[in-house]
Amino acid sequence: MSAPVPAPVPAPASPPASPPGSPSPADLYRHGLRLLLAKDIPGWVGLWAEDGVMEFPFAPPGRPARLDGREAIADYMRPYPDHIDLHDFPDADLRIHRTADPRTIVVEMRGVGRLVQSGRPFDMTYIAVVTAENGRFTSYRDYWNPLALTESGTDFAGSSR
Repeated sequence: MSAPVPAPVPAPASPPASPPGSPSPADLYRHGLRLLLAKDIPGWVGLWAEDGVMEFPFAPPGRPARLDGREAIADYMRPYPDHIDLHDFPDADLRIHRTADPRTIVVEMRGVGRLVQSGRPFDMTYIAVVTAENGRFTSYRDYWNPLALTESGTDFAGSSR
């Protein structure tokens, strides 16, 4: 006599990427890039959930590794245009990858511009893991190159150097 075959267990349902009428995480991210290029930091911060978290896993000593909440993110980003004048996030270098979780994307990108203090070129490659819910960023892990901080004019947002 053979044992009964158990019924398959359904996979847990993934939460929706965004409610109807809300931008997808990829569209929200692209909009955020346009706001950064326009130097609209308050607009960019406005894309965040009140309790959003921004993390910098490769932050060197003296730099913030985690920002909790929209206000902390606003405080961190407020001086950004005074230090880095972004000109472009070239489309050829922008890749947005979907993940198994429709709320989360992985972004590869490159930001180019100039350092305000020195006038020297700014060219940084980034990888970010971003989660958005209800049309707002809730989590953003920014994997940037901390060696770029050795360049004069980039020392801002909480550095103790």
